[in-house]
Amino acid sequence: MRFAFGKNWRSFLSLLDDQRVDQSRRAICELLGRNDLQGLRVLDIGSGSGLSSLAMHQLGAEVVAFDYDPDSVACTEELRRLYGPGGKHWTVMQGSVLDAPFMQSLGEFDLVYSWGVLHHTGEMWKAIDLAQKCVAPGGTLLIALYNDQGWRSRVWHTVKRFYCSSQFGRGMVVAIFYPLFATYALWQDVRHLHMPGAHARDYVRKRGMSLSHDWRDWLGGFPFEVAKPEDVVQELAEVGFELQRQTLTRGLGCNEFVFTKGATPHGK
Repeated sequence: MRFAFGKNWRSFLSLLDDQRVDQSRRAICELLGRNDLQGLRVLDIGSGSGLSSLAMHQLGAEVVAFDYDPDSVACTEELRRLYGPGGKHWTVMQGSVLDAPFMQSLGEFDLVYSWGVLHHTGEMWKAIDLAQKCVAPGGTLLIALYNDQGWRSRVWHTVKRFYCSSQFGRGMVVAIFYPLFATYALWQDVRHLHMPGAHARDYVRKRGMSLSHDWRDWLGGFPFEVAKPEDVVQELAEVGFELQRQTLTRGLGCNEFVFTKGATPHGK
């Protein structure tokens, strides 16, 4: 069972505008502590809508982007057609991060970027390992992974699996959780003394994303795995990576990590 991520991204592209692209660029620069990506060769693993690839392309990077989902590949291709005339310095392809020969064929990159993707592969730790091997010595690995909430994560695993099991399962999950999510969004408006709908409108500040599309992605996002921050840091430290910065969530959502690869790996 697998959620149709690409179909969700196709719908998201109807909302794409300059503000969302600008917010995506800002988020990437903030995470990396840079003003631009000039001169960098970047690998975007799981390009999804193509928004991050576009943002990094506009920041001056040479981008290689791929996704497992054909609809996601088509979305990224569409953005390259619209915003990257001729496709110069921006390559889009279909592939799997779990395909070791494919990953090896890509070569090494100054920045390997994968936001909210590796935990949807069905083999998260293998995906992390194959992704890190594409980072050049001295390069950067930027990944975002779902936070391990213990029993809560196990409950969400069941919900997502049920969503993807059948049309009935999808309908039931949507009928139960959309009203709950909408009530929470309204509460955020009331709590902050904002007009109703402000929370949804302001959501664009989160990497240019859309609240309703993120709801759908969260409820249906299966396969689904989670990771404790300390386990991620330890796993990558053993192959020569040093944590530069991290942004951790206390509940739902992703923990963000930025690592630098040393010249000489150690450990395993």
